[in-house]
Amino acid sequence: MTTRWAPLAITAALVAAVGVAPEAAAVAPPRVDASALPSPAPPAPPGPTEQVGACETAPGTSRGGRAQIDRTTLAALWNLSRGAGQTVAVIDTGVARHRLLPRLTPGGDYVATGDGTQDCDGHGTMVAGIIAASPTDHFAGIAPDAGILAIRQSSVEFRRTDGDGTGVGDVRTLAQAVRMAADAGATVINVSTVACTPASEPLDDRALGAALAYAVDVKNVVVVVAAGNTGAECGPQNPVRGGAPDWDDVAVVASPSWYDEYVLTVGSVDGAGRPSAFTLGGPWVDVAAPGEDVLSLDPAGDGVRDDGPVSGTSYAAPVVAAVAALIRARSPELTARQVMRRIEEAAVRPTAGWDPLVGHGVVDVMAALSDGGAVPTPASPRTADRRPGPASAGRDGRAVAFWGAAACIAVGGALTALTGLARNPLRRRRRESVADGAGTRDAEFGSTR
Repeated sequence: MTTRWAPLAITAALVAAVGVAPEAAAVAPPRVDASALPSPAPPAPPGPTEQVGACETAPGTSRGGRAQIDRTTLAALWNLSRGAGQTVAVIDTGVARHRLLPRLTPGGDYVATGDGTQDCDGHGTMVAGIIAASPTDHFAGIAPDAGILAIRQSSVEFRRTDGDGTGVGDVRTLAQAVRMAADAGATVINVSTVACTPASEPLDDRALGAALAYAVDVKNVVVVVAAGNTGAECGPQNPVRGGAPDWDDVAVVASPSWYDEYVLTVGSVDGAGRPSAFTLGGPWVDVAAPGEDVLSLDPAGDGVRDDGPVSGTSYAAPVVAAVAALIRARSPELTARQVMRRIEEAAVRPTAGWDPLVGHGVVDVMAALSDGGAVPTPASPRTADRRPGPASAGRDGRAVAFWGAAACIAVGGALTALTGLARNPLRRRRRESVADGAGTRDAEFGSTR
């Protein structure tokens, strides 16, 4: 089976490894297996690792790109909320200590022996900057008073010393990181990594599904994830017929996105609100946000990137994570599900209704933060309006059944079913700008197994 796992990028080696495009196959929304919930444990790598690449340390200053939310809108948002009191866990390649991230807290390291505040890849620092960087003349995070919980879960600058290839991180360590972040008090979790597989060969990610359900239903955490990028990272585009989700003709399954009962999946649009050429569609897409020609922080810890803007759904997701933090700070009485539903309800809807590329529409940050976003009752399922079949029983109903079963199951050996995934390394080439019809995008890394 070919598995592609990446912080939303492109790798030339992956193109050769993928070969023939996967055929579409009928799939169903994944069920959560309570017995697969990872046991609580301190963050640690899956095995012995060593660094094989140099960390990116070149300082930078602003050049090119554009703000995802303009300063006038940000000023209006900040009159209502700046995200104070919220903690956004960035589960990524780590988040470097940076003068513009004054509320950065170490969360743990699943790559090496650090504390989560080392970022050799640069990806996690950029994601965190979009969420909570202090305002400067050139750049500002959307929720600048929110705290960042830095968790390094993946890196291609490291490798397992007892395995082949380069890269550390897989769905098992992601599951562990999600549970750890929820237990550590995160109110929002951002995941800008994705594992893609052909629909005919679904990934065994039960531990991740269980961790997501635990975060939302037990710890009341909003979980925001990137939809993924087409091309070498996630392969061909899924069917893009609008009006209603279509699970029958899915070509590529993206995880954690397809756990749509528990996550808010974010696609990318350009500056005019059009779907980005690279954004991966699917029946699990909920909303979209700007993800092209983006600026963010330089991991060197001083300014913003100087090697040009980046693009990808990686950078659309933290826009929505930041909005969730703003809402939670202003309306702490709302549950995680209510926050997610509010963001969906306030989105600028496509003409034809729900759309597989942008979901319920482009996020309207002001409407979501003000009374423009409708707030459902706790019993109202977030996705019942667009998911047919048994899975539409609703998030709350599933929570009762899931955690009723979980109470009867010992989870000490729950991860044994995922042993085969423990050595699913990441493979990467150095970041470069890749020109395409949508502009430039960040060629970070991908993997095969």
